[in-house]
Amino acid sequence: MTRQNPPRLCVYCASHLGSDPALQQSAQTVGDLLVAKGIDLVFGGGQVGLMGVVADAAMAGGRHVIGVIPSSMLDREIGHQGISELMVVKDMAARKNAMFQAADAFLTLPGGIGTMEEMFEMLSWGYLHLHDKPMGLLNVNGYYDSLIEFLDGSVQLGMTSVRARELLIVDSDPERLIDLLLPQGV
Repeated sequence: MTRQNPPRLCVYCASHLGSDPALQQSAQTVGDLLVAKGIDLVFGGGQVGLMGVVADAAMAGGRHVIGVIPSSMLDREIGHQGISELMVVKDMAARKNAMFQAADAFLTLPGGIGTMEEMFEMLSWGYLHLHDKPMGLLNVNGYYDSLIEFLDGSVQLGMTSVRARELLIVDSDPERLIDLLLPQGV
């Protein structure tokens, strides 16, 4: 962990709401849990989709919310103006680095290819010993079942090490997962 009080959780998730209401509810629940546990939020800076839901919930409960968005995506993801800090950076590499630097742990909610790219980069960095920050994957309504099956299959086939797979903590319960990522609480 890089800081003690308050801890900061980086949440990777979609800039869309999706068609399953449970996905939006999971984002709301995560935001509410951050409030209840005294954890600040680092996220992609958009006010749309699951990103916006998590940020709005955390802000409504008085948490410090840091959004990081590339200037090229400011209009597309509608940069969230109602948060504590909105950092506008040059590009995606700068966004991921700023989010990494600001966070104590990472939680991936349902998302698409951008969310996966962010999560897998942090997982790769962890495997390469470039950081030791905990990483979690929230599997809402089986959203990530195929991905988990892929990861486990790649271990069985000797393409991914057991250690690399164990770096990603998977759970379907958001509170239990957050407690595993940031066990000291507040």
